[in-house]
Amino acid sequence: MSELQDWIGRTESRDDLVTPAPVLALNATLDREPVEAPAGTALPPLWHWLYFLPVHRQSEIGADGHAKRGGFLPPVPLPRRMWAGSQLEFKSPVRVGDRITRSSTITDVSQKDGRSGTLVFVKVRHELRCNGGPEPAIVEFHDIVYRAARQPGDVEPPPQRAETSAAWQRVIVPDDVLLFRYSALTFNGHRIHYDRKYVTEVEGYPGLVVHGPLIATLLMDLLRRHAPDADVAAFRFKAVRPTFDLNPFRVNGQIQPDGKTVKLWAQDHEGWLTMDAVATLR
Repeated sequence: MSELQDWIGRTESRDDLVTPAPVLALNATLDREPVEAPAGTALPPLWHWLYFLPVHRQSEIGADGHAKRGGFLPPVPLPRRMWAGSQLEFKSPVRVGDRITRSSTITDVSQKDGRSGTLVFVKVRHELRCNGGPEPAIVEFHDIVYRAARQPGDVEPPPQRAETSAAWQRVIVPDDVLLFRYSALTFNGHRIHYDRKYVTEVEGYPGLVVHGPLIATLLMDLLRRHAPDADVAAFRFKAVRPTFDLNPFRVNGQIQPDGKTVKLWAQDHEGWLTMDAVATLR
């Protein structure tokens, strides 16, 4: 751990241009009308994930489809890597045509030993700026968790029942095409999302894993469908339990009495909570 903690404080900076093609493609992937996105169109919350794609050379890709360990992220010697959650602040719009810069800093590396084995958590702070502006348009903390390979007899955390009070609901069918299209849009080579032989035989999951950020995007999309004029100031989500492509799952939403807080959550076909989230409106 002391060697891994040497990565705390490491930084990197990347530039990109907000082009319209990914916006059209994600609209289609979410089963929305793929309308034109001219310059000046504001991105919906979380759609900045369509940019700053991980463009590692093919020779730099590891056995799991991710880039080989090391570089900006620490070389954690555990084989399973997942996006565990994020906390975001949306300070100003990001628009089609903007030139954007993302400055990233590793803020923490920690270890936890529990019933499910050793876990290593890496927290990264991202600041996204538009057109050279001094203040970030988006501040995001990204939580990454690394786990040991699944072993016979491993004890998983007990599942949690999802709430039943949703005002909004939508059933999602996570077929191979949906997972492929989202992987392609985010240039995500992680084999757990498309390689059934790898995910079942090497990582020990029962089926293809639905992307955590895709589920978070579907939760935010549910909010947009039912409150299209809502101005989201902040959003946080935590992956609670993996979602697989073997059965439909459901995204849910409920505005709280204060009128500013929206509780959002996802559940699997058995009613177990898979993702817990909260959006805060201005």
